[in-house]
Amino acid sequence: MKKSTFILPGIVLVFVAAMSSLFVVDEREKALVLQFGQIKSVHEEPGLYFKIPLIQEVVRYDDRILSLDTEVIEVTPSDDRRLVVDAFARYRIADAEAFRRAVGAGGLRLAEDRLQSILNAQIREVLGADQVTSDTILSEDRRGLMTRIRDQARASALSLGLDVVDVRLKQTNLPAQNLEATFARMRAEREREAADEIARGNEAAQRVRALADRTVVETLSEAEREANVARGEADARRNNIFAQAYGADPEFFSFYRSLQAYERAIQAGNSTMVITPDSDFFNYLGAVAGRPKAD
Repeated sequence: MKKSTFILPGIVLVFVAAMSSLFVVDEREKALVLQFGQIKSVHEEPGLYFKIPLIQEVVRYDDRILSLDTEVIEVTPSDDRRLVVDAFARYRIADAEAFRRAVGAGGLRLAEDRLQSILNAQIREVLGADQVTSDTILSEDRRGLMTRIRDQARASALSLGLDVVDVRLKQTNLPAQNLEATFARMRAEREREAADEIARGNEAAQRVRALADRTVVETLSEAEREANVARGEADARRNNIFAQAYGADPEFFSFYRSLQAYERAIQAGNSTMVITPDSDFFNYLGAVAGRPKAD
């Protein structure tokens, strides 16, 4: 009875000690075995491992690709146009032992603070280099700039045990205080272009109107010329007819012309004439009234 009293707790203690000496590392993490703060072993492959209970401890780190959003910073390219840059990076813990030595118990939070400082420094260095303008940053050439930032940040982050997989510029904008001035310049440029277009349109309209006016003048002149020709031909034909009629019967022709003269002379409001009675004008009137026609 006394033996079983001591044996059972002993078995329990041995079981607890055995269980506390075992730990599992899965495929998503890396593990360090520490003994009094010193690294004793590194386990990067998934599996079952042992440690000394109570003396050694296990520290686990994520082995997946992690993301880090950097702080928004201002950079000044070579053309002195300040830009506000917002970026993010993808990274992973490549060397767990170097990572532990670099950040200690600070872990991932301290590592990200240091990595952010590295990224900001490299962003300022690359985007502020000679031959790099704001137009370059805003064009398709920014892909090459991001590659340069990634490579330089990767070289600096190796001391932290980190591998920078990628760096991307999310947004590249003008500072808020410069936006209004930029918009004003854009409006002025668009207004200038609009004024140029209006001036060119007015010039084209003047040319069209001048051509139309000239066409009108030419058309009217041609029509007037043709009308004058037609009137001249008509007058010639009329005179020819009169001449033929006069030749056929001179007495009738004289009578007809006298009637036309009476019609024009004797009108309403103009029927008074001062003329001698024996005037040739009354030849046919006298004949009509029964008086003999003057010789």
